Amino acid sequence: MHAQVLILDFGSQYTQLIARTVRELGIYCEIVPGTAPKERVLGGSPKALILSGGPSSVNSEDALRTAPGVLESGLPIFGICYGMQLLTSELGGKVTGWGWDSVGKQNTATGDEKREFGPAKVRVEQPVGPFKVLGSECDVWMSHGDKVSELPPGFVTVGSSSGSPVAAFADVSRRIFGVQFHPEVHHTPKGKELLKSFLLESAGVTPDWDTEHFIDETVARIKAEVPTGNVVCALSGGVDSTVAAVLVHKAIGSRLHCIFVDNGLLRLHEGEETYSALQELGLNVKIVNAEERFLGELSGVTDPEQKRKIIGRVFIDIFEDEAHRIQDVSYLVQGTLYPDVIESVSVVGKSAVIKSHHNVGGLKENMKLKLIEPLRELFKDEVRAVGRKLGIAEKFISKQPFPGPGLAVRCLGELTAPRLHKLRLADRVVRDEVERAKLTTGIWQSFAVLLPVHSVGVMGDSRTYDEAIAIRAVYSRDGMTADWAYLPEEVLRTISTRIVNEVSGVNRVVLDISSKPPATIEWE
Repeated sequence: MHAQVLILDFGSQYTQLIARTVRELGIYCEIVPGTAPKERVLGGSPKALILSGGPSSVNSEDALRTAPGVLESGLPIFGICYGMQLLTSELGGKVTGWGWDSVGKQNTATGDEKREFGPAKVRVEQPVGPFKVLGSECDVWMSHGDKVSELPPGFVTVGSSSGSPVAAFADVSRRIFGVQFHPEVHHTPKGKELLKSFLLESAGVTPDWDTEHFIDETVARIKAEVPTGNVVCALSGGVDSTVAAVLVHKAIGSRLHCIFVDNGLLRLHEGEETYSALQELGLNVKIVNAEERFLGELSGVTDPEQKRKIIGRVFIDIFEDEAHRIQDVSYLVQGTLYPDVIESVSVVGKSAVIKSHHNVGGLKENMKLKLIEPLRELFKDEVRAVGRKLGIAEKFISKQPFPGPGLAVRCLGELTAPRLHKLRLADRVVRDEVERAKLTTGIWQSFAVLLPVHSVGVMGDSRTYDEAIAIRAVYSRDGMTADWAYLPEEVLRTISTRIVNEVSGVNRVVLDISSKPPATIEWE
């Protein structure tokens, strides 16, 4: 699939939001490292570049920079925060300020210690190019220490804020623009309009990205890739793997063989319920009970990264075993999404991998099966839109996301059958009460987490020393960012009472009110 827009990532926590915003405008885009070679950036003939923000200072010794020739390509360019400062530094201007070095330490060598974080107002003094949509003043979201103190030749100041004399600038003749604020976050109400104006008017990009286009292109690609032979699909019953399976089935029909693995890490009764529901889709599904195998491999393991990699490896082993029972199989379908790839692989060389995802972090280097990942370019809400276009029932599409490693990442500490049973019962209570209160529509995920923490309690005049359950509920659009969900007091009271009364070995219930970032949605 050809990307009309490339987002050069310099380590911003908001880079994925830029991509989401561009996709919502009907324009297919991809994220590449900000330091990618010129051939990688320009080889696909993109029509525009967007430079993301980042945690570093362009004045630090190891500042991340674009490859030579990228900024001189003649393409329309839009720089955001660090991206604007990089344009300034590379094109002959000057950046000064507090700054942060590449490892997050304060660098006060430049003298001006005034920073700007959070809401601000930008006064638009020269509404040129895409900035015409902002009006005379607009609310924005700032997050920076450094600032532009001297414009590069050919640029004009478009707008300013109380903390940024140059909050936006432009070189209209070269179609290069920059903003010190973040237009991709919802705290900048006119940010999406600004990006739209840049892409459609300044860059001349034609919106041609929609679910129907994606389905047709993907089905044609799979038909060409697998003209003969059989394919196995790792089917969990979640929205990602279900949509992936239906897409591939649309391309190759009965040559697709779906395998549903009960790994012993599913929720209460989920195995039989999921298997039954999958039959309705007309897919060829085989169920494999592998609980003993998984728990055996995971015995004694407490490190979350190790858990994920073991689960991924065992999954692949099982699929290869099952594939041997089917003639002429050389491909494996997975429901990998774009956020899985971004969070599992460091986009910028010095940035940290958040955590390995089951779909991409546990694959063996010598895996015999070739991968088909039809959703690898999509965000979660785009997958749901594709699923609806394919006619998949809403009970699959609206299902809450469930992690590939299952309860392994919600059962902190060692995974044993008794501890997993304890977690299943508590999780069922959380889901029951959230559904009973009719809160499922607005909540992205709601679940229980079993903590390897014992505390003293009193039950029936006796002392207890049992484990704790954490309640986790979040609002989100695509899982890339999330806010903790407010559950009514009465709902929380009922959940807590039921868990303590119905789940043996639990005497304390706590509430997780952490957002992402700084936390992740899952605990491991």
